[in-house]
Amino acid sequence: ATVWIKPETAGLNTVLGVFADEPAGVLWVCSNASGGRNGAPVVGETTLKAFLLKDATLKASYPFPGGGACNDIAVAKDGTAYATDTSGGRVLRLKKGAAALDVWSSDQTLLATADGIALLDDGAVYVNSVGQSTLMRIPVNKDGSAGAIVKLEPSRPLQGPDGMRTVSGKTMLLVEGGRLDEVTIN
Repeated sequence: ATVWIKPETAGLNTVLGVFADEPAGVLWVCSNASGGRNGAPVVGETTLKAFLLKDATLKASYPFPGGGACNDIAVAKDGTAYATDTSGGRVLRLKKGAAALDVWSSDQTLLATADGIALLDDGAVYVNSVGQSTLMRIPVNKDGSAGAIVKLEPSRPLQGPDGMRTVSGKTMLLVEGGRLDEVTIN
């Protein structure tokens, strides 16, 4: 079924990423504040929004702590949602049932221009950097905290990686440089 969300009535500003969590019946949307350049007023706030897939009703809105640029979303099997903050070099987390996002992983160098995000069966969170053309793996510790960020070495250099989506246990699709790549993590 097609669900139409009217930006003007849904409180959406600049939308970068969307993710349909079909098992939960939720459409996650990255809505970003706009303006702020050359003296233009800032309009809205950066939030991760959750809409019901069945009828496009706004379920909840989660502001980004300290602002930032919400870019992409992935949802773990346990219902935890992760979102990248491109301008803040962070990955934010919303635990299932939580009322607010928390900063799950932050690194101004490795996660600078964080963009696409995906989760694979190894339980790790994979994040790319559009500005650095890199791909990182962030393990999820047993207590749910972020492990040490590991910069991966792909079989060929990446060129401006963007969105990512999980395909199967250790494979994801990655958009870069005008093409769609299939990436398998070994």
